[in-house]
Amino acid sequence: MEMTEIRENIDRIDAEFLRLFLERMDLAGQIAKVKARDGLPVLSKEREREILRRVSEGSGEFELYTHRLFSTVLELSRTYQRGILKTGSNVRSFIEKSLESDPGLFPEGGLIACQGVEGAYSQMASDRMFPRGNIIYFKNFEAVFDAVQSGLCSFGILPIENSSNGSVRAVYDLLQVKDVSIVRSERLCISHELLVKPGVKLNEVRRIVSHEQALGQCSEFLKSLGDRVEVEKRDNTAMAAKYVAESPDRSVAAISSSNCAELYGLEALNVGRIQNSDNNYTRFICIAKKPVVYPGANRITLVLSCEHRPGALYDVLSHISALELNLIKLESCPMVGHDFEFLFFFEIEASVRDPKVVDMLESLEHSCRSLRYLGNYQEI
Repeated sequence: MEMTEIRENIDRIDAEFLRLFLERMDLAGQIAKVKARDGLPVLSKEREREILRRVSEGSGEFELYTHRLFSTVLELSRTYQRGILKTGSNVRSFIEKSLESDPGLFPEGGLIACQGVEGAYSQMASDRMFPRGNIIYFKNFEAVFDAVQSGLCSFGILPIENSSNGSVRAVYDLLQVKDVSIVRSERLCISHELLVKPGVKLNEVRRIVSHEQALGQCSEFLKSLGDRVEVEKRDNTAMAAKYVAESPDRSVAAISSSNCAELYGLEALNVGRIQNSDNNYTRFICIAKKPVVYPGANRITLVLSCEHRPGALYDVLSHISALELNLIKLESCPMVGHDFEFLFFFEIEASVRDPKVVDMLESLEHSCRSLRYLGNYQEI
């Protein structure tokens, strides 16, 4: 057959395929009403296994494709039935609660928790988000989470990802276990300087201190210094600058911001660019105790785990793809106590004010081993 004739046959089959699919979905809706009447669950694994076995047996060389096709059809059927039945869902209840009240515009002030000391990049991000905010500084990231979770502070600012050096794993780990929500995020352009005591030259520097993320972002510069310079981690870039200012050792330098040079009486050595890339941005999240959705919220963060089987992650992605949503971030991290099983962090461009998005999240909750919704927010 010629191409035109083949395509005409495909179009004919597609039309019949669509008619039969719509008829099947209508029947699935009727079954949902029967299940509701008889108090039956949406999912029947025995029934689904029988369907997949039956269609696969007669598929010959296309068995794998047939199994995937009908698995998708069954998933769509379950999703449709749950939408009809409005089955109980933790994520739906959580989202509906967050939308109960109108929070108004994002606040410009409040008591803000930041890690580090004055001059930290977290403080700069906080000043941009909250022009009239009052900052309380804490020694580590967990203390920031605890300050927000306990109600001591209204908001907390935390770095979560750098464009050059990747994710801040400690913050991701805490997001899994702390009872907070993300309500805003901010991209901050990072410009590192090598700060020393006044009059110190580069050839006098024997030790450089900074946060591990900053050290990673300046790894090429540090490598160029060779073995003569020792590198030490500090809890924060501003704390590193403060340490240099207070240390009697003139051979120690800090990788920090130009703001910290003025703040702590240090000098920025004119050694050219020290960070690996001029296009160096860090994302900061703002956490709050309550899951408030402010106007303009267009990004959703989830953490979930799938069944440990082939195609499980694909099934999750198919839910997102079905609504033509943009997946911005997908990152895995090992599950403690499980052999080579992983949690997945998702960031999606979407709004929970869209009922279809909430239906999708509810369906994910039912099909995944675990799912946690961390917030719907705007990135600025």
